[in-house]
Amino acid sequence: MTQRLQNYFFEQILSQWPEKNPSQIPRLQKIVLNRGLGDVNTQIFESSLEEFQKITGQKALIRYSKKSIAGFHLRKKMPVGISVTLRRNFMYGFLDRLINLALPRIRDFPGLPLHSFDGYGNYNFGLDEQLMFPEIHYDQIQQIRGMDIAIVTTAKTDSEALALLQAFGMPFQKFLIKDTTFYQ
Repeated sequence: MTQRLQNYFFEQILSQWPEKNPSQIPRLQKIVLNRGLGDVNTQIFESSLEEFQKITGQKALIRYSKKSIAGFHLRKKMPVGISVTLRRNFMYGFLDRLINLALPRIRDFPGLPLHSFDGYGNYNFGLDEQLMFPEIHYDQIQQIRGMDIAIVTTAKTDSEALALLQAFGMPFQKFLIKDTTFYQ
């Protein structure tokens, strides 16, 4: 089953993009959700895995440390976080719910910052809590934890990626340019 944003991309965005060659038009490749968990508590890992599965509809993977670091009391192959990589239908479904349901539920939300592009057409931002997603209920969580979201596109520049994400309806901050005239 195709998602609503996927249909919108193929029917609206592709036809309105200035490039004529369809392979030159930037597309979404994947969305990666990541949560670092410092405490090594099995309950926290299990609840985080369940939350990510509710939010994304896909099973999350536990990420392990690659080497030992004595200053952080970290040993090799200890669990340090969880992540989910979304592609195709799961990606478009998550992006639709993020734009239309989750982000508007943030209190006093000014929009996503424009400086979070990485220079290669990818957009990264973090969320402070998981309660903005309608699948998560306040009574069922053990601890409020944030997550990092990376939206990977095929765009070659940040301006192309910005235009693509704005076409999907991503709410970015609007900066006002102050008047530079001086009054005497």
